[in-house]
Amino acid sequence: MGFCSSACKILWRTKYCVLLILSLSVVAWITAFPGETLKSIRVSSATTQTLVKGDGLREKLHSMTGAPDDLNTSPQKVDCPKVSPLLQGAKNLSFDSSLTLNDVVTENEKVREGEYEPPDCAARQSVAILIPFRNRERHLVYFLHHLHPFLQRQQLHYAIYVINQAGNVTFNRAKLLNIGYLEALKDYNWDCFIFHDVDLIPENDHNLYVCEDQPKHFMVARNSTRYKLMSPSYFGGVTALTREQFFQVNGFSNSYWGWGCEDDDLRIRVRQHKMTIVRPPEDVARYTMVFHKRDKGNEVNKDRSTLKGQTPKNWRNDGLTSCSYKTLSLDRLPLYSSHLKLKNLAVTKKTQFHIQSQVLSTEFRKR
Repeated sequence: MGFCSSACKILWRTKYCVLLILSLSVVAWITAFPGETLKSIRVSSATTQTLVKGDGLREKLHSMTGAPDDLNTSPQKVDCPKVSPLLQGAKNLSFDSSLTLNDVVTENEKVREGEYEPPDCAARQSVAILIPFRNRERHLVYFLHHLHPFLQRQQLHYAIYVINQAGNVTFNRAKLLNIGYLEALKDYNWDCFIFHDVDLIPENDHNLYVCEDQPKHFMVARNSTRYKLMSPSYFGGVTALTREQFFQVNGFSNSYWGWGCEDDDLRIRVRQHKMTIVRPPEDVARYTMVFHKRDKGNEVNKDRSTLKGQTPKNWRNDGLTSCSYKTLSLDRLPLYSSHLKLKNLAVTKKTQFHIQSQVLSTEFRKR
């Protein structure tokens, strides 16, 4: 028993001595090489981060821990100023007959499939520009050449929709604009809709293409009328309503085949709802009209006055709620809105539509 007790004591003392020697060795090494130790720690940490990033482990770790991933969060933009510092005021417009659509594409590299957002701030409104169209290719080139930089200087989020009527049936401007509104809302919940003739070019970028609390009439003065308002009741050429305002009045009538009074019909709908039309100052709301002859297939509508007289009782049943159509195809181009979805909608025997070249192309069978 005595021998075993003495052996155990010697063994325990030996263990304590070994542990003490090892501890002293570690302390001495750290004291002698502190920089190398810290370097080793940093390298180990950096290697771990690289592996997490390179091997896609960040997402797995994030999903497991629920930790926020701040590295993938883009900084929030501040609101654009109410008055853009980029505005240039009134300009003398020129129309170069040699200008091509490709030239306009080159000039607008920041426009993607018809849509643009300010790069440095958050636009105060998102605006859809709707253009009823047929056989006006030269006008369209001039329009896009001037309007894209015009809207960009106003620091707007916008997209341009050109709604084209194919075939040789009588033109129906109002129904084309209803279609544009319905199709554009499939892309984005636009705040503001501007209904714009392709032959009217704004001269002053202080004529802000935004909606107001009331429906807005932009084209107060134009060169073809010696820069005077045609009539206090005129509500055509270039007009704007918010998404809610246009829905509330049930859009345009679908019944106006040929030239005349579809804008008067919309004015009646607006006033039926106790809305007031607002206009920019005359010296700002100036337009150049690109002259042209009367289009074949857009002759004066002989029934326009009768239709206008029926607006107060017909507006609920004739408009967005009765605009049936079918979209058939879509080609996407840089300067027109590209977000139209290829989708079949209701079609009647009287109406058929076709989307082509980023232009909503439509075929009607006249009633």
